[in-house]
Amino acid sequence: MRTDRWATIPGVGVALLPKLVCPLCWPAYAAIASTLGLGFLIRAQYLFAITAAFLLLALAALRYRARLRHGYWPALLGLASSIVILVGKFAIDSHMALYCGVGMLMGASVWNAWPQSNRSCCPQGR
Repeated sequence: MRTDRWATIPGVGVALLPKLVCPLCWPAYAAIASTLGLGFLIRAQYLFAITAAFLLLALAALRYRARLRHGYWPALLGLASSIVILVGKFAIDSHMALYCGVGMLMGASVWNAWPQSNRSCCPQGR
């Protein structure tokens, strides 16, 4: 099994993070970040940079060997979804736009990871 498909998971995971207003999520975030020594990162000013960094990682995974898979269309869909995620989460504060962007990114990841049909193994006409 190829492992390069799993590189898009961090971008999707970070995009699903709420804007740190959920009172039930605070203890979980604090525990994870403190365990890793990253307690200073759970602030609103760092959240945009972290989200953008993980989305760039997801875009790099979509771009990696794009010519051998389904071309550059999944990567372009991933770029559009990353823009929708960042705008929906930080500019207009729209949960609908955020979740639509996450769905688009997941769709681009599945599209990119979906195996291509190998038509060269079968002769024409069968």
